[in-house]
Amino acid sequence: MNLRQRTLPDNVRNFLPFGGEAYLFPDFFSKQESEEYFNYLSNEIKWRQVPIQIFGKQVMQPRLTAFYGDIEKTYCYSGLTLKPNRWTIKLHEIKAKIETVAETSFTSALLNFYRDEKDSMGWHRDNEKELGLHPVIGSVSFGAPRIFQMRNYKNKGIIQSIELTNGSFFLMRGETQHHWEHRLPKTREPKNARLNLTFRVIL
Repeated sequence: MNLRQRTLPDNVRNFLPFGGEAYLFPDFFSKQESEEYFNYLSNEIKWRQVPIQIFGKQVMQPRLTAFYGDIEKTYCYSGLTLKPNRWTIKLHEIKAKIETVAETSFTSALLNFYRDEKDSMGWHRDNEKELGLHPVIGSVSFGAPRIFQMRNYKNKGIIQSIELTNGSFFLMRGETQHHWEHRLPKTREPKNARLNLTFRVIL
């Protein structure tokens, strides 16, 4: 049974007009949980800044990253091959909670630390072959709210903007990664730090 067939809370809807499913669950984690997870992740995760390949050039990612998951599940994107750190107890807690809604058993999590308004993520699709035909991506946010955008891959003029707030859970599934790309743009408005955990299934 997919999410379109089950009863969703009144404040949860599919943000996409066609070609996929994208659901926002605001306040999925309480303020206390969010604060505790933010503090833990900020201080205990093995953050690093590494270069990636973009149009044949090597550039530093404008954020800090980390990769955790089932130890045998490597992940490749933008010229990088990531070997996971072992799940921590706290990451397992977060994973278990979102799996009840996503109806998916996630194997891995790519973590992003956006230090301020200058850190960002460019347009892309999570469509690497190891994610399978219809990837399920579970995105958890802690910290400062940021605008997340989704753009139709064929018609670049169709853009959906969504504010991802502290403690929210954003779920993408179905044909979303075929028809939509997404980004977290820079902003001129000063922003405090934000942590984003994107859970996925690596086959």
